[in-house]
Amino acid sequence: MVRKAPLFAALDDEAAQTLMGQMSHSRMERGDILFHEGDQGERLYVITEGKIKLGRTSTDGRENLLAILGPGEMFGELSLFDPGPRTATATAVAETQLIGLGHESLRGFLQSRPDVATTLLAALARRLRRTNENLADLVFTDVPGRVAKALLDLSDRFGRPVEDGVLVAHDLTQEELAQLVGASRETVNKALADFATRGWLRLEARAVLLLDVERLKRRAR
Repeated sequence: MVRKAPLFAALDDEAAQTLMGQMSHSRMERGDILFHEGDQGERLYVITEGKIKLGRTSTDGRENLLAILGPGEMFGELSLFDPGPRTATATAVAETQLIGLGHESLRGFLQSRPDVATTLLAALARRLRRTNENLADLVFTDVPGRVAKALLDLSDRFGRPVEDGVLVAHDLTQEELAQLVGASRETVNKALADFATRGWLRLEARAVLLLDVERLKRRAR
């Protein structure tokens, strides 16, 4: 899982082991907060097990989820290239294990491995592209379409084939799922109930069983 992270993708086994030797390990329970929005950023993290949500809170207390990240995914690298406060709060949504690397150690490593810096920049470009797509969805796509697209994205990263379809153990509450698509819980619940009535999915506890992926793909367009 660690080798899937952009930080390690360009490394051979020996270099990867050397870098991992400089990294610290940490474990979190669901609900634990790794850092808050506004904290000074000083470490990059790679998820080895579990899930992390990145969210922001408005001045009136409303919350919005920017991303749900799982094993092999990386976060916290933005402050390496643009030093400043954290732009989101990182919270575990399941039992999670992480490895972290201080930015000073990472800068020294990148100076000797510019190919890794290129890989990291490519990862940032992909994240920016995804952010642009999400902004366009908020403007041009209705809530059911955004819900379908979010479920398919979660399926791509966390789903596993089962007899009836694809089981997606996303570990999110209905409120968190609503925050992820930028809509009210009531509106998202209505969309999910409609999909279930049509036979496209079946709701489980903090999971969903996708029964008709093709129909969901057409609804997400």
